[in-house]
Amino acid sequence: MTETPYGIPLADVIELEALVGAVPLAGTDGLARPVTAVNVMEVPDILGWVKRHELLITTGFPLLDSARRLDVPRMTALIRGLDEAGVAGFAIKLGRYVEKVPRAVLDVADELAFPVVQLGEHVAFDDVLKDAYEALNAFQSRVLQQIDALHSALTMIVLEGGNLDQIAAEVSRVLGIGVLFTSTDGREWAGAIGAAQGAALRDADFVDESGRVRVERIRGPRPLRDGEVRSLHVAASGTELARLVVVADAAPLRASDVYALERAATVAALLITRQQAVVAVEGKYRGDFLRDVLTDRAGSRQYVTEHAAGLGWDLERPVVVLVAELDPPTPGEPPVSSRSRRAIQDRFAAGWRQVVESRSRSIAVGDFSGEVVALLPVGADGDVEEVAEGTLAAVRGDSGGGRRPFSAGISRVVRDVADLPEAYGHARKAVEVGRRMKGTGSTTYFERLGVRRLLSQVTDPRELDAFVAEVLGALAEDTEQAADLRSTLQVLLDVNLNVAEAARLQHFHYNTMRYRVGKLEGMLGPFSSDPQVRLDVAVALQILSMNE
Repeated sequence: MTETPYGIPLADVIELEALVGAVPLAGTDGLARPVTAVNVMEVPDILGWVKRHELLITTGFPLLDSARRLDVPRMTALIRGLDEAGVAGFAIKLGRYVEKVPRAVLDVADELAFPVVQLGEHVAFDDVLKDAYEALNAFQSRVLQQIDALHSALTMIVLEGGNLDQIAAEVSRVLGIGVLFTSTDGREWAGAIGAAQGAALRDADFVDESGRVRVERIRGPRPLRDGEVRSLHVAASGTELARLVVVADAAPLRASDVYALERAATVAALLITRQQAVVAVEGKYRGDFLRDVLTDRAGSRQYVTEHAAGLGWDLERPVVVLVAELDPPTPGEPPVSSRSRRAIQDRFAAGWRQVVESRSRSIAVGDFSGEVVALLPVGADGDVEEVAEGTLAAVRGDSGGGRRPFSAGISRVVRDVADLPEAYGHARKAVEVGRRMKGTGSTTYFERLGVRRLLSQVTDPRELDAFVAEVLGALAEDTEQAADLRSTLQVLLDVNLNVAEAARLQHFHYNTMRYRVGKLEGMLGPFSSDPQVRLDVAVALQILSMNE
């Protein structure tokens, strides 16, 4: 938890009766600094005795040199040291020991936005201490009462079975700010936020096109109109559970507000932990049932549809099976523990559930440990791409918030529950083949795999390797020369053996391309004139591309 001083702004402190006549001399941009205590400077080496957020007052006597003249370099160094120590301000009583504060000192104070205040001629230090501490005690008492009242109200919400929306509404009502609870990557879970505050977030580019709050851009307080936006961690046992995003567009948050929000985050962590325990049990039950359906172990068709309906799922409509898998770590990425991997997968699954269920709670979705599976309904027009791409875009957002890349495979449209296991296998195969063909972060439709769809059904990879070696011969070797010739061969096949077009695409002279065609035919056979040879060569190249 960050340090949260709940003190009185220095501008209000110098308005106390005991400080009548006090005038800011420099550093006025820092008059909002909170004051939590008052200290009197009695020794020259005061820096070792000051604390953060104190107001330091003095007659100036400790700043005199041996000739009883003001030591300007020492005073300048003192101002810099006090600012570095986090002191709220420096107040000096002029006249008896120091006639005026030198311009050089005031310039430094202005540069640092560190307030330097001239005390009135008749100010008594004991009266200053008495009035200041009375005001501080009264203020802190009110703040603590407000915070305790809010904490008690939030605790009752949790004990009475409330939810995050109710917590957000109560915090918003008490503090007069907009409140959002989001996932760790910024997906909204609950909130109480006005239309103007939401518009302010969007205008400041803190929300992406998918509606995700860009929490990665909100590190510490960020300016927003006349106030600020900030994000607080909601955590328990060292694990981050969510983010508490607060929007105070009318005025910056006070220190006491931040302290109250930290208390609210603690209560929210309690509620989320309880909800996660329930969701984990329900999710495992639902996931196990969906896994049984997709592996053809759930029982009769009637039992499957009736039990799915009991869970709120509609399986009696055209759907596509979508399988999403987190991509493996990159070679330079540091290894993570099994606990961290599980946490990453849990967040990934939670993101999918939130996006899918926000569209309709009748959509079946489950976490299968290493993958997430969703049965996305397809409309009467059968536009699979619109359904799948829209969902994938919502999950991916703009790749902010620390989310990891993933690959997805989409099956053909399924119109009968009995065909779901086969479609599930196709979607998984699409993920595997797509990742080999396109790399990480790929989206692959099983229907568009073409001949690769047939090749992916061959269970013995040795048979495929033997076919490649038989058809391509030396051209299948893992050498730079073989790869270069394979590239030329693929271009020739792509342009239907148009030698001139192939030469243009590869930036070769026409005669050079004719020479290469002759060399390739010497290695492979008459692929330019024999359709069967050409088909075998094309298939062999596809197998190689799948294995790269």
